[in-house]
Amino acid sequence: MRKILSVLLALCLILGLTACSGGNSEEAEDTDNTAETTAEEQTEAPESEESGSGSETLVVYFSATGNTKGVAEKIASVTGADTYEIKAAQEYTDADLDWNDSDSRTTHEQNDPSVRPEIGSDPVSLDGYTTIYIGYPIWWGEEPRIMDTFVESYDFDGITMIPFCTSCGSGIGRSGQNLADNAGSGNWLAGDRLESGISEDKLKSWIEGLE
Repeated sequence: MRKILSVLLALCLILGLTACSGGNSEEAEDTDNTAETTAEEQTEAPESEESGSGSETLVVYFSATGNTKGVAEKIASVTGADTYEIKAAQEYTDADLDWNDSDSRTTHEQNDPSVRPEIGSDPVSLDGYTTIYIGYPIWWGEEPRIMDTFVESYDFDGITMIPFCTSCGSGIGRSGQNLADNAGSGNWLAGDRLESGISEDKLKSWIEGLE
């Protein structure tokens, strides 16, 4: 009888130890799984999206000699605007710009309103812009024909367009209206001629007076 009781006690002890060992093993596995899940969640955190400048104003300009570019950069500085330079696919040489030569490239272009010089700079997206300053030199009393190429290539619906020009003495004339007519979209203001060396104070005053 004592032998039987001894055997039964031994079996109970063995079963008890086995059960405790199994429980500890499962608890360890749960801990490891939790650590792995936390590490995965940290690794797969969403990346932040890239953002642009956030400006709603753009300064577009064409500048053959650098005068218009200087004014455009001042406007961008004062308004916090982005800039876009219109570059000709075939750059203008000094000979091309000779207005005294009746056979120069620009003379031929300006004498033919249907000419549309090709733009060499990459296209620009107008998404998000509500105001665009558009600048150019005055050639033969009008806008360079490459400006007509530009405005006919984009949709300016919902955008306020503000033309400005540089010249040795000629005013903006009908150039702004020509651009508005060729564009066929956008809210075009009258615009003005700006001196290449215009001060920041005068520029701010001009901008504040725009209607």
